[in-house]
Amino acid sequence: MNAPVGDTPQSLTGLHVVDAEGAKLGLVQQVYRDDATDEPEWITVRTGLFGLKETFVPLAGARRVGDELHLPHTKHTIKETPRIDAHGHLDPSEEDRLYRHYGLIGPGPSRDTGAPGAPGPSETGGTGGAAGAEGGPAG
Repeated sequence: MNAPVGDTPQSLTGLHVVDAEGAKLGLVQQVYRDDATDEPEWITVRTGLFGLKETFVPLAGARRVGDELHLPHTKHTIKETPRIDAHGHLDPSEEDRLYRHYGLIGPGPSRDTGAPGAPGPSETGGTGGAAGAEGGPAG
């Protein structure tokens, strides 16, 4: 899953995030890169009352329009994202929870989890550090 064409983590940080229905959700805070490919894969969006929460959203299907990043997910889906601290690195189990929530299959070959149709764990070892406005390490 890559950043919108031509974008780097630094150019995504601070963009206004817009959901699939056109609702503005907040600002891109951090960009997380895949450990194996070093490509931008997830962003965190500052949401909630007073913007105190950071929520993970995949970059898959995102497109940049001016100073906005349009996502293919609804506000409801994003608000229901599993709570994971934006602490600088996603471990494989956290990343798997996020992939399942968004109905995506992680990078790399899937492994059988025993549940029909369930995406298998990512074999990339997780998503690496964040590069963003909150002082996360630049991948």
